[in-house]
Amino acid sequence: MQANPTLDQLQVFLAVAETGSFSGAARRLSRAQSVISYTIANLEAQLELKLFTREGTREPMLTVEGKAMLADARRMVGVLQDIRARADGLKRGLEAEVTIAVDVTVPSPALVRTLAAFEAEFPSVSLKLNVGALGVIWDQLARRLSDLSFGGPPQQLGDDLVSVRIGEASMVPVAAPNHPLATYKGRVPLAFVREHIQLVVSDVSKVTEGKEFSVFAYRTWRMTDMSTKRDLIVSGLGWGGLPTWMILEDVRAGHLKILDLEPYPERPYPLHAFYRADTPPGPAGAWLIERFSQELPNVCSTLQHMTDEKRRGEDQGRPLSSKPSMMAASTAR
Repeated sequence: MQANPTLDQLQVFLAVAETGSFSGAARRLSRAQSVISYTIANLEAQLELKLFTREGTREPMLTVEGKAMLADARRMVGVLQDIRARADGLKRGLEAEVTIAVDVTVPSPALVRTLAAFEAEFPSVSLKLNVGALGVIWDQLARRLSDLSFGGPPQQLGDDLVSVRIGEASMVPVAAPNHPLATYKGRVPLAFVREHIQLVVSDVSKVTEGKEFSVFAYRTWRMTDMSTKRDLIVSGLGWGGLPTWMILEDVRAGHLKILDLEPYPERPYPLHAFYRADTPPGPAGAWLIERFSQELPNVCSTLQHMTDEKRRGEDQGRPLSSKPSMMAASTAR
């Protein structure tokens, strides 16, 4: 007959192994020492293995077989603890899973920090993450494919959506250092901007179909993701707006140059959290919104400091970007 150790037996086994004694395990588990000894004896009998040596008055020591079983026992008890935590959370109204949609302009460092803290705070809550541009995050909400969305404000906010301001970010126009817009002396006029290919991210949803956001060039190349757009700009195939957080290292390394374009006004780009009015977030979702609102200012402050350094470098004559600004943003993609 195959051995079928119980979870209780495995918990006792772990307690003895980790405390180093039957008396220590008894204190940890609030049981009589005789119960601990009896449980271990039964477990060894079922497994037909000696898990501990007990010589004279010495404390029990794990045998080679006991050490081999230790990792499996920890894994099984860990699963039990996860089940308990999930059940406790569900009883308190905690979500079993949270699905979020995040706009590509949301600073990635803030997203990573927020999700790392989320995992530590809610280990029993599963998470699904969708990343998109323009109308994707609103479309995800409208189709009930996400519980929360993070990004810029929609063109029209209906009564069915709730918006919470969580911070701000920026988009800046950039080009490769040898691009004509990058080598232009002074602020680039609109007429000159129009003559050069602009790279634009297209909305794969229908939310902004037929709408253009700060598209100035006569010729445009369109793509569906921001990373491809960045690669094409670095290669010199065109110019376009990219999130500030995405391009600072490229600017520092000399792969990109921030442009000073007449048609790109400096203005804030607010970031919001959105959810449906009829399904407000539970504890985990509400925590995500609050945490994002804490992390974004920290990241934006760092980006502003780096941008100011570039501005000072330009004032000293170094070949850096023209008038970079954390808030030199538009809704152009």
